Amino acid sequence: MLKLGVDFGLSNTDVVLVENDQILAHQTLKTGPASPEALRGVLHHLNVQSSELGAIASAGGLSRHLPDTFEGLPVEKISEAQAVGRGALALSGLTEALVVSAGTGTAMIAARGAEAQHFTGSAVGGGTLLGLSRLLLGTSDPLEVARLAEAGNPSGVDSTLVDVIGGGIGHLPPDATAVNFGRLVEGANPSREDLAAGLVTLVGQVIAMIAINAAQAAGLSQIVIVGHLPDLKPMRQAFERVWYFYQIEPRPLIPHLSGLATAYGAALCV
Repeated sequence: MLKLGVDFGLSNTDVVLVENDQILAHQTLKTGPASPEALRGVLHHLNVQSSELGAIASAGGLSRHLPDTFEGLPVEKISEAQAVGRGALALSGLTEALVVSAGTGTAMIAARGAEAQHFTGSAVGGGTLLGLSRLLLGTSDPLEVARLAEAGNPSGVDSTLVDVIGGGIGHLPPDATAVNFGRLVEGANPSREDLAAGLVTLVGQVIAMIAINAAQAAGLSQIVIVGHLPDLKPMRQAFERVWYFYQIEPRPLIPHLSGLATAYGAALCV
């Protein structure tokens, strides 16, 4: 059976066509909130007729307000936690994990097999990065922010342990962050590149540290990060620095097609 999975996010709409649990096609679109008109736009972009589908599964973005049927097809409304957990486990090949859905905001799901529950989260996410970037850098284009961050150094804005206490502490090296944006208090005048690097570091560290603590609290050894925030290379590097500094094993995973986890998981639930 050919199924359509749709994740209506705050910024993007992710869509997948799934048959026999395999992704046949996928796109990331801007459709606005969930609505019958948005679903028609999705089918148009995929060049698929509703008559070719066996089911539509929707998650996120007010999808609960969709009608129960669309052009004669049942519309299954899947909870965000179930969709994220199911999709992340399928993409990573795991049976259980603390799933970090890093999108506009950040949700953390304790996923064990077919069971998935919202465990914790943070209002810090991609929306935080782009909102602050608009104020401090004059752009909210994620690719531009990433380009600037790759050329910058977060130490241009962040105070490090060597600045604050003269060296490392425990397993943290001297160049680990002690105070995000601490140098600005001292009157530093950083470049746009260093500001971008500092913003990415701030958001990445908040998400990674909460994830480490949440995984321990949930009794889950493996962390899986999904969503579109990891699409940005500097963000992945910010996560990796935290894993390295805190010697996290097994290393958290960012599976291929991680941004499609929720849409894929929704389709798998029907």
